[in-house]
Amino acid sequence: MNQYKTMLPYLGVNALAFYLLPLVVQDTGSAMAVMLVMLPAVCLITAVIFGVRQSFHWLYALAVALLFVPTIFLFYNESAAVYTLAYGVIALAGNGIGAVFHHGKKHDDCV
Repeated sequence: MNQYKTMLPYLGVNALAFYLLPLVVQDTGSAMAVMLVMLPAVCLITAVIFGVRQSFHWLYALAVALLFVPTIFLFYNESAAVYTLAYGVIALAGNGIGAVFHHGKKHDDCV
């Protein structure tokens, strides 16, 4: 359970981005900037930081993808459903990249 609590701050940043950035959209161009640049960047950056600090966890990417699903109906239309998979894959890749640089607990018996 503790392991899932460590995800909450990172998922919170993603949730803020998913639910607040669409509010600044005024036209098609700004919508594309949000969906193709800003949201993927937030997903990638938070996933890399999570991976560096907490190592790899595949449920993180699933949670990111699931956080996006309600926004499809709130801000977009059904054609935005493909971004659920895209943001999940971006989070998975970012988490993997960050996990490579994860510095876990040091073990004294590994001398």
